[in-house]
Amino acid sequence: MFLVGGVGGQYQAKLGEVQKNDNASYLPGSAESTKVANESEKFLKIESIPGFVLFERTSGLTSADNTAIAKAVTAIKTVAGVDTSAMTAPEISSDKTVASVYVPLIGKDNGVSINGDVLVKVEKAVLKAAEGATSGLTVHPAGAGGLLVAFIDAFSGLDGVLIFAAGAVVIVILLIVYRSPVLWALPLISVFLALGTSALVIYQLAKHDVLTLNGQSQGILQVLVFGVGTDYALLLISRYREELHTYEHRFDAMVKAWRESIPAIGASGATVTVGLLCLSFSELNSNKSLGPVCAIGVVCTLLVMMGFLPVILAVLGRWVFWPRIPHPDHASDIETHGLWGRIAQTVSRQHRRSWVGATVILLVCLIGLISLKTNGLTTVDSFTNTPDAVTGQKVYDAKFDKGAGAPAVIMLNADKASEVIAAAQKTPGILNKPGAVCVQIDYAKLASGGGGAGGAGAAGCPPAQLQVQPIGGRTIVNATLADSYDSPAAYETIKRLRAALHAIPGANAKVGGQTAATLDVQKASVHDRNLIIPIVLVVIFIILSLLLRALVAPLVLIVTVVLSFLATLGVCGFAFTHIFGFAGADQSFPLFAFVFLVALGIDYNIFLMTRVREETLQFGTRRGILRGLAVTGGVITSAGIVLAATFTVLGVLPLVFLAEIGFAVAFGVLLDTIVVRSVLVPALATDLGTRIWWPSKLGKAPDDGVLEDEPGARSSVGAR
Repeated sequence: MFLVGGVGGQYQAKLGEVQKNDNASYLPGSAESTKVANESEKFLKIESIPGFVLFERTSGLTSADNTAIAKAVTAIKTVAGVDTSAMTAPEISSDKTVASVYVPLIGKDNGVSINGDVLVKVEKAVLKAAEGATSGLTVHPAGAGGLLVAFIDAFSGLDGVLIFAAGAVVIVILLIVYRSPVLWALPLISVFLALGTSALVIYQLAKHDVLTLNGQSQGILQVLVFGVGTDYALLLISRYREELHTYEHRFDAMVKAWRESIPAIGASGATVTVGLLCLSFSELNSNKSLGPVCAIGVVCTLLVMMGFLPVILAVLGRWVFWPRIPHPDHASDIETHGLWGRIAQTVSRQHRRSWVGATVILLVCLIGLISLKTNGLTTVDSFTNTPDAVTGQKVYDAKFDKGAGAPAVIMLNADKASEVIAAAQKTPGILNKPGAVCVQIDYAKLASGGGGAGGAGAAGCPPAQLQVQPIGGRTIVNATLADSYDSPAAYETIKRLRAALHAIPGANAKVGGQTAATLDVQKASVHDRNLIIPIVLVVIFIILSLLLRALVAPLVLIVTVVLSFLATLGVCGFAFTHIFGFAGADQSFPLFAFVFLVALGIDYNIFLMTRVREETLQFGTRRGILRGLAVTGGVITSAGIVLAATFTVLGVLPLVFLAEIGFAVAFGVLLDTIVVRSVLVPALATDLGTRIWWPSKLGKAPDDGVLEDEPGARSSVGAR
């Protein structure tokens, strides 16, 4: 395990080589925009990503500026990776302050997608060439290409930033928890081995197209491994420390700790893994990739934490706990020992008041749901900072036609072209200018000088000899939108356009392009949310039923975690809108938040209830609940804080989606740890008594745990 993790560490930095961040890595094959993109490959050997380079002088462009811009265009055409045949002459804004040059980047060459890192390098080379040829002008990237590159660039240095931040957080928390200058290093070493093992497996699978890896799934993978790895380590070490107070020989203590920990930790790993694999039912390729990528990370983490970590702990001996070295002293009864012993007694004595109060707190949090906006984010609103491409896009939208450069791409039967063009021109939201709806230009022929001067399509439809020739009776029409390609208004235009063109008999028209692709992603996100959430709940319920050998307890755990999830969404709605000032949330946010919060949140209830069941077998249900909460309270709370802190690290990346996921999981885990697992579940279970174990034998056994607040009761606290 140590050798595999060590070798795999070399692949951690190489994961960027097998990332895919284009639309194909997100869109389902059944989406209309995907079908258009696939059919377009027959017409175009090179598929470009539309983008612009802007040259701005706020006081107005001079004749010298125009000369410099022309030189810049020549310099840009020398950059490898630019679709130079599609570049157009500079367009000057009406106020003469900005010049825009259409500079599309090559996204696919003969069906082969260009790596995201390559696109970033090409874009930087373009800007360097533009700046080198001009003086005194402000140069900005803009358009879909510029924003895509900014998005990809946001993940650059992902490994170093996230791992350093997560590592620092974990070290600080482990130092506080263990108060040992040595012990914290062992969980951290194990986490890095788990990351290396995961990277080794994922790299090979992604390289051979078995699964798809994108920047989003890689970032979440690293944080998830840090979080669950540290959680599992805390639980194992806590049980090991407990057994060291009983056993003379440390290897005996570890064997006992491992045997008692593996059911809960194994069930936790299985729950998270299966919950993540439920994402395989998704229509979105990005969700399908996230599921197996993160599931591999969890499985590798489980193997390292239950394979390598217990061995190294036992081999090194008790001294790793210095200065608080545990000895065989049979520590005092856990029911009355320490803070969590007192908390457990309070919850037990006032169980009904406790679970009612906790429920009220969660219900109050639901009020914030009215502020949660999940209608999607524009690309400009997707950043927590302001990259140059966002600044450039704002300048472009203010000075030029907002929808230029990223048209709706219509695939249709060629003999219906005139009808399709006429219907598109009448569609509200399509730019009302000559040439806004035309058969696509054959840029290769245009660049070679065939049929007319460059830029023939700028003012009107291109000459017939410059149009793409039909293939198999099909052709392509481009329709320029009146609004920015990623705006809600543009999405509504695509819906209207599709409705109008689908109604033309015999046209077999399909609408694709950048806007249509984003719209299809949003539709698929809603579909995935409605399908996958019920599947995850059913799967987790089955796992819990098998683990606890009961039906009532799993139902209680599921209901409480779902209530906690909804309360978290309510707090997120308030925080995103009124504190962070985000424009909204992505459609996939509720699904991602659900999968992580429910799968991870149920973990803590698994850790609690498996220990409660263990204690119940010996002491009865109500005393079992008291003892289970007392002994697990500290370690589970520490694990929750670690997991929350590691997910907060996602906020270091300048992307709203990851910041929102990080906040949601961090807050939700803390809410679940402090309110649900510490108060609501044990209090509700205490109120239900032996019924919590129905229909198992434990549900029929007499309960000898009597609580002080019951009529005529005597205290059993501390009794044996």
